Amino acid sequence: MESYGALLKKTREAKNGDLDIIAHEISIEKRYLVGLEEEDDSALPGSAYLKGFLRNYAIYLDLDPEYVLKLFHNKELQESGVPEGLYEPIHPTRNLLPIIIPVAMILCIIGIIASLLIVKKYNIKDDNVVVSSKLKNRSFELTDKKFQQRVYKGDQFLIPTGNNNQIVVNVSSTLKTLGLAMPSGTYYVELSEESELDVDGDNASDLIVYVSDISSTDESRGAEVSILLYHGVAAADSALSDADVASITAASEVNPKHIQRVLIEDNRAYPFTINANFRDACLFRDKVDRERSVEGYFAKGDLFTATPHNGIRLWMSNSNSVKFTIIADSRTYDLEMGAAGKVLVEDIKWIKDTDGKYKLVVIEID
Repeated sequence: MESYGALLKKTREAKNGDLDIIAHEISIEKRYLVGLEEEDDSALPGSAYLKGFLRNYAIYLDLDPEYVLKLFHNKELQESGVPEGLYEPIHPTRNLLPIIIPVAMILCIIGIIASLLIVKKYNIKDDNVVVSSKLKNRSFELTDKKFQQRVYKGDQFLIPTGNNNQIVVNVSSTLKTLGLAMPSGTYYVELSEESELDVDGDNASDLIVYVSDISSTDESRGAEVSILLYHGVAAADSALSDADVASITAASEVNPKHIQRVLIEDNRAYPFTINANFRDACLFRDKVDRERSVEGYFAKGDLFTATPHNGIRLWMSNSNSVKFTIIADSRTYDLEMGAAGKVLVEDIKWIKDTDGKYKLVVIEID
């Protein structure tokens, strides 16, 4: 069966992926990526982290993470010894050739079939990994719901208008900045930048666009974007969907014993970006909106980025090792969380006050 390490390395090299760049973009140290490709468990911090790193690396390389984890578990089974009592000793004089030859032929046939299935699944040809979604341009029809997906040069967004027509916005560039060509001109959105764009040239904002990931060296990697239709936002007096608005905590429901800091007060709530810069080693967990929490080990120099729609809960083993920056409504706020060695849990989220105002607050949780 195929080696998970060899699959990772072959796929990365087929994409001309640089380990230093990949380590920076997915916040996993280069030595751990090398350890995964070389299947060197001793180079990794532990089994739980190894599986998490393996899943994130596979997703980054556009591989099926469940398949890669299956290869990893198969290797574990192969390397574990057979429990005593589950086999009988074979007499050394017994002729094994009648058994070995049929078994070897069966294994070869299984290997050939498995290889063909893998090639078909991942479209691997001439050592080049081709993602089928990138072979042709795609069109996405935007609605009032948030759009969040990786897009590539040549993709299109279809924006509905009041007269049952559609305005076409083309992705013109995914290198360093996201280029969007539309009737009013071509706009460029920087990494970690939230921009309000006028699509049809009527001097009114139509789209809110945020870029959470884009390569500075490889345009074929595309860009991870979040897009909201501005008219849907205005109709609800909020950048959140109805479900998200309903989930915003009322100020009266916040425990008064918890320390609060107000960052922003506005008539509406909207997505914000949080960047974390690690100055030292830290075990770190985050839970964005209603998604599942994710835990990982971050080392000095690592970066973390998230774009909550409503809020995020952060748990850190060494709060002084992390510096946070919040970006919301084109404004930036720097946050220092706590003392060295302090375990800290913080909520950064929108709450709704009794006067109808929305506040983006930082709440220290017991």
